[in-house]
Amino acid sequence: MAQLVAIDNKNHLNLKVDAAKAELHGANLHLVPAVMSEFTNMAVQYPLVITKNGDTGQFVVAAMLGFEAGENLFWREGQWQGLYLPLQIRRQPFFVGNPEQNKDQAGSGDYVVCFDSESPAISTNEGESLFDDNGGETEYFQQAKYCLTQLLQGELANKQLLEQLEKLQLLQVMKMEVTFANQQSTTLNGLYTIDTEKLAALSAENISSLHKAGLLQAIYTLITSLGQIHHLIDLKNKQLAS
Repeated sequence: MAQLVAIDNKNHLNLKVDAAKAELHGANLHLVPAVMSEFTNMAVQYPLVITKNGDTGQFVVAAMLGFEAGENLFWREGQWQGLYLPLQIRRQPFFVGNPEQNKDQAGSGDYVVCFDSESPAISTNEGESLFDDNGGETEYFQQAKYCLTQLLQGELANKQLLEQLEKLQLLQVMKMEVTFANQQSTTLNGLYTIDTEKLAALSAENISSLHKAGLLQAIYTLITSLGQIHHLIDLKNKQLAS
């Protein structure tokens, strides 16, 4: 479990982060949360699915990286092989302190940034510095904070999207059984996607409302991204063959 420590330029002037090791946080993830602002980048490689948070029961959007828990088919030879590194991995080992109290302040940057003291990426010897010799933030740390801001704002956008999908009854359970080259098969469970028939049957008023809210493109991106399931199957077959 992450041990969060609030960052300041007095106590952590010499703190460094090994960016390559930060990717280790995603090595064993088969699903990684995604926000609307990165849907387009993700959809060119990862299937985007909807699942439920095991703790809250709320719907969340996630990129699918493997077919079973602990399997990331994009993690090979000790590093991430995907073309696009998801924000949830890119922001490691940084977190926002007290997120429930700070979501509304995310845009202004007025929130507490913490690091995970248990992260393998944390170092005082090598890696990217957070501060310069005068205590000013480095470009690396500013970029990390930007990723956190994108995620916080993205959570609000996702919430609006998922609320509309539920309201318009556009969610359906994914029914898919996949058979790999070695005849091993798996059934996808606990995943949801867009019901394209119900989407096509929406009234012009509802379609216009989704478009004006900036949600229609995201919905079609979710649908299109499912074609990447074939890419995921290919990666799995190559893994099994080796």
